[in-house]
Amino acid sequence: MKMFVVFVILLHVSQHALAVLVEVNEGERSVLLPCQYSGLPPVDPTVTWTRSDLNPNSVHVRQEETDDLRGQNQRYRGRTSMRPDALDSGDFSLTLKNLQLTDSGKYTCTLSNERNKVRVGDVQLQVKDQQVVVKVEEGSDSVILPCKTTPDLPENS
Repeated sequence: MKMFVVFVILLHVSQHALAVLVEVNEGERSVLLPCQYSGLPPVDPTVTWTRSDLNPNSVHVRQEETDDLRGQNQRYRGRTSMRPDALDSGDFSLTLKNLQLTDSGKYTCTLSNERNKVRVGDVQLQVKDQQVVVKVEEGSDSVILPCKTTPDLPENS
């Protein structure tokens, strides 16, 4: 008589631990923070992008077919957008424009309505400082280094 022993291993992977890493250089025109939802969306859904280390933490909010940016953190004003058909397509990806070093952080995409709230995904955005590599030929008398200009600060009167 043969006996078979079957082991069943249940593996639960927390969605919260699976943050997508997106790297981009400072000054890039835009970056797409991916967020896909494959389930049936709830009635009257709201998609919210947040960054918990900011106050206020709202980066972008989409309700029905319009954006609700009243509570948006001012550092993102005029720099965020989502697809017009986001709620129909399940593609809640966020486009962030004019990347700055201070945009680095963990972004969370949630789907909610009056009764439920689902954390759809996390994106870790790393904005890298642009580095310039200068190669100097042996015996060269001078080197021209490129520089980055910054806006003038107001002088103290």
